[in-house]
Amino acid sequence: MIIKGGRIIDPISRTDEVLDIRIEKGIIAEIEKNIDEKKYPNEEIINASGKVLVPGLIDVHVHFRDPGQTYKEDLKTGSQAAIAGGFTTVVQMANTSPKIDNKEKIIEHYKKARDLPLKVFTVSALTRNFEDLELVDMEENFIAGAIAFTDDGIPNRNSKLILDAMNCAKKIGAIISFHEEDPNLISQNGINHSEVSDSLNIYGSPSIAETSFIARDVAMAIYTGAKISIQHLSTGLGVDLVKFGKSMGANIFAEVTPHHIALNDRAVLEYGSLAKMNPPLRSEEDRLRIIKGIKEGTIEIIATDHAPHSSEEKEKELTKAPSGIIGLETSFSICYENLVLSKEISLMKLIELMSTNPAKIYGLEGGEIAVNKLADLTIIDLEKEYKIERFKSKSSNSPFANKNLKGEILYTISEGKVVYKK
Repeated sequence: MIIKGGRIIDPISRTDEVLDIRIEKGIIAEIEKNIDEKKYPNEEIINASGKVLVPGLIDVHVHFRDPGQTYKEDLKTGSQAAIAGGFTTVVQMANTSPKIDNKEKIIEHYKKARDLPLKVFTVSALTRNFEDLELVDMEENFIAGAIAFTDDGIPNRNSKLILDAMNCAKKIGAIISFHEEDPNLISQNGINHSEVSDSLNIYGSPSIAETSFIARDVAMAIYTGAKISIQHLSTGLGVDLVKFGKSMGANIFAEVTPHHIALNDRAVLEYGSLAKMNPPLRSEEDRLRIIKGIKEGTIEIIATDHAPHSSEEKEKELTKAPSGIIGLETSFSICYENLVLSKEISLMKLIELMSTNPAKIYGLEGGEIAVNKLADLTIIDLEKEYKIERFKSKSSNSPFANKNLKGEILYTISEGKVVYKK
């Protein structure tokens, strides 16, 4: 395959230039100006003139609900949503039914994922069955292929166990990612405690539920030297706590979702349960601090927290509907519009957040465009406006459905093969 005339954006080499790429056996063989396709008469030619060519996007936080809740999503439909969003690698969370908490379940995941059109890795649960009582066999699960450890969805309250987990993670060279919400401080999940929740006669989830747990885990990361990630940051103080941990030498990283970048808690008044998620959308002040945290480098990863639910579940009254929205198919456009077109960050920085940094932090292949590297690539039309009326996902629980979006994914190329074409 030869891709002609695309504007290559590569954060590692800092390349931002119109070039051609030739791919051979799934690997980038050549990057030059004006590759002569006549020398390669049997090659597929893709004309990327006027489009951008970036490393395949990487999402380290998705829920594909497989096994156990496949009426919401499964590995195949989740993969279709991912490649339509420009992703060539994703990492599934472990809150399936049963939980992915031992090597047998990890091995079974990779057997099922073998023939998917992109790389779908899995984390391991941190504790057996998410019960916060006993650590999984971290070393065994890590060797079996777990990319990280997390009980995402069920915050960890057992501080002694977390300390033990961090010490083990440091020993084996693994990363632990934390869902930071203290359930003891929350009356109703998914809705920020503010004048918005007061207007709905709901107490909701105060910001201290997040920041108190972040403070604990930042302190433990400083103490142990373990590598940790703070998932889906939602509060300004949370950003400041992560920044403090970094200043103290902690091996700590942070991720944020597209929806926490784009929306504040007033979205609940417009979208109802489609704007309900854990952690909840917070105040406009929090949203702006998150964007500042991205600009200053405190937040290194954008991850969707793609969380499918059925229409019947989301149509329940606000306090009874489950938390979470889908995000893979809209992720790039939402971030492009709210960060790049708004002149908060460059396109290069956005690709770093959505591809290069996730690969680097989680030890994954990808995140760069270079000779002799895997040909995981995404071609995007930055000028194209579009709307999604029907998602590739089994679920459609998104406040961004039927909205005019800018920056359409045209091709997703995984290991040198076109797996998605608009």
